[in-house]
Formats: sequence, structure tokens, C-alpha cells
Amino acid sequence: MRAHVETVAVRYAETDRMGVAHHSSYLLWFEIGRTGLLRAIGCPYRDLETRGILLPVVEYGARFFKGADYDDRLAIETTVREVRSRVATFDYRARRLDEVIAEGFTRHVCTDTNRRARRFPDELVAAIAPFLP
Repeated sequence: MRAHVETVAVRYAETDRMGVAHHSSYLLWFEIGRTGLLRAIGCPYRDLETRGILLPVVEYGARFFKGADYDDRLAIETTVREVRSRVATFDYRARRLDEVIAEGFTRHVCTDTNRRARRFPDELVAAIAPFLP
């Protein structure tokens, strides 16, 4: 299984009064990881939308082990846990250097522009395959 890595710097606006990254920021960083993975495999999300393929989030979760501070550089590692006919689950690991500070996941259903569930296109499943366990 391969992981796609995107690097983010914690922006001041993403921190709380204590100067620690707010928990909601991680979901945004997970999106950066997921869309970066799609771009890297030749399936940019913009192109998917143009083709009428949408991937709304239907479930997400995260566990936090350590805080991230303003201007920390984080590596967001993204893998794909599973792809079924209409549902995909992405896993994320946020690292500061060699230290894992958070892990999470997002689950997506593949829909058309009318928000009806549809099958994942075969070429997208094939492109994602190297990131599966």
C-alpha cells in the first residue's frame, strides 16, 4: 500500500486561543490530502465534477494524540482503506517530523449531479488501487 503525502503549515487562523490547531482544521487538512492524492493519480476532483462525478463526505472521524502549533509543518499521509461499488474510505495520518499527532478517516459515496448514488468509474478504481491495502 502506498501513501500520498501533502505538506501543510499550520496557519494562525487555524489555531485556538491557546495557539494550538483547532480540531476542525484537521478535516480541512484531510481534504488537502485526499484531493492531492486524486490529482496525483490523474483524476483531479475538478475533472471528476465536470464529468458529473461527486464524492460527498457521509462520515468522518479523527483521533488526536498531540497538538499542532502555529507554523508547525505537517505531513498529511493519505491512503485508501477500501473502494466498494459506490463507497470509498480514505485514511489519514498527520505527522510532525516522525511523530504521529492525529489519525482520521473520511467515507464518501459516489453520486451523480442529482445526488443519486452511482458506481465508481472503473478507471478511477484502477487509479486508486495502488493506495489500497
